[in-house]
Amino acid sequence: MNEQLQLLPGYLSAHLGLTLAAILVGVLVSVPLGVLVAGSKRLEPFVLGTASVIQTVPSLALLAFMVPVLAAAGLQSIGYLPALIGLCLYSVLPILRNTLVGLASLEPAILEAAQSVGMTPREQLFQVELPLALPMIIAGIRTATVWTVGTATLSTPVGAPSLGNYIFSGLQTRNYAAVLVGCVAAALLALTLDGLIRVLELGLKRRRRALWIGALCVFAALAAWPVARLMGGSPGGGQRPVRIGAKNFTEQYILSRILSGLIHAGTGRPTELIESLGSTVVFDALRTGQIDVYVDYTGTLWANILGRTDRPANRADVLDETRRGLSERFGVELVAALGFENAYALAMNGQQAGQLNVRKISDLIPHASRLRLGSDYEFLSRPEWKALQEKYGLVFQEQRSMDPALMYQALRSGGVDLISAFSTDGRIAPYHLRVLEDDRGAIPPYDAVILVNRAFGRENRAVMDTLRSLAQSIDAERMRALNAEVDENGHSPAEAAAGFLKAASRR
Repeated sequence: MNEQLQLLPGYLSAHLGLTLAAILVGVLVSVPLGVLVAGSKRLEPFVLGTASVIQTVPSLALLAFMVPVLAAAGLQSIGYLPALIGLCLYSVLPILRNTLVGLASLEPAILEAAQSVGMTPREQLFQVELPLALPMIIAGIRTATVWTVGTATLSTPVGAPSLGNYIFSGLQTRNYAAVLVGCVAAALLALTLDGLIRVLELGLKRRRRALWIGALCVFAALAAWPVARLMGGSPGGGQRPVRIGAKNFTEQYILSRILSGLIHAGTGRPTELIESLGSTVVFDALRTGQIDVYVDYTGTLWANILGRTDRPANRADVLDETRRGLSERFGVELVAALGFENAYALAMNGQQAGQLNVRKISDLIPHASRLRLGSDYEFLSRPEWKALQEKYGLVFQEQRSMDPALMYQALRSGGVDLISAFSTDGRIAPYHLRVLEDDRGAIPPYDAVILVNRAFGRENRAVMDTLRSLAQSIDAERMRALNAEVDENGHSPAEAAAGFLKAASRR
């Protein structure tokens, strides 16, 4: 728990900064837009309808959609910008709708009285209409604020740090203390901001200057905190940190910390971890220079990035052709293979596999129609799944996509009969799972490899030399043990990585 609390100021300030910026933009856009279209039978349905459609898009999908759009525009495609744009879009509807309702609910007699005393339309708007509609507008701002605080936790997969880092990494590593800290902190932040807006409203409504000025001062102080942290400079004597990416599962969290510790020890450079990214997001971030280094797998690169559907005869050919393709097409350098393969595999409960006499994937064919498959989010849309269907003709009774952290528990509890496991997962042995042999060669090799942005590599030879020292330094057994330290023994990824680096330094 102490480790989680040490991370809280950074995650909380980032989350707060995103929320306040999105709400500010939402207010500046929605209130004038509401005034502009109020009473217009042509514009109002269109504008409200557009805002409503945006609101129906799943929040994680909207945030992820920002990544390729911004990349195509040549803008920063991961981190603060895509998260901010997505959150701003989500904040518009409640503020806009309440602005329109507040203005539409004004008594006609009041408006006629304002006109009869000679008020100009501008005076009528600012002295009569907006003040009377203010309670309804503020109610919309309060709703948008609470929504934005919650939605901002989903900014982690697009590379923006937030309280969602606790939740995503905690679920993957079964660190429920981290999940609890993230959820409680987000809830308290939402209540705090909602309460401050309520105080601001009361001060304006009752014309108590001390209340609304005090609330604004607190908001200003809260906004100054993330700005001060952002402008506080980087550690390491002003050197830009080496930005290390990671996907959203235990092994990636451990490997990113191994890279971080090794780089810092070997070069003295500070590092920054950008974690819980999707496969295509993290590669695009590397290709465009928004991160500098991360670990990927040749099977993913072969099928998803290079678009290859063929399969060379051996792992070495896949590795060589992947290295060449990444360099020629994307300017990405494959620095070193770590020494282990983490491939997709189908796994069953050992006892059930024994009862059905299933040892190879082909043994599943007569039983598939009675079995339920559980998979991670990506597997059923990946080329590996299509290859399995083509080569084995598998049609299962049911196919469920779920969080990778819950997939193994679902198999253990009998919720599914087999899963799309990862061959170096630390839970395979403790859960007594049987990994089925891919006897028809549908799944390509998945060697873990270190990738570096070529421009970064040319300018940072010391970092490159340090990364090359990891070549062939981790075998599959060692990686499974590291994963088990986190998934089964309750250690943090940082502790597992520190243990590996300590042992490596003794050699």
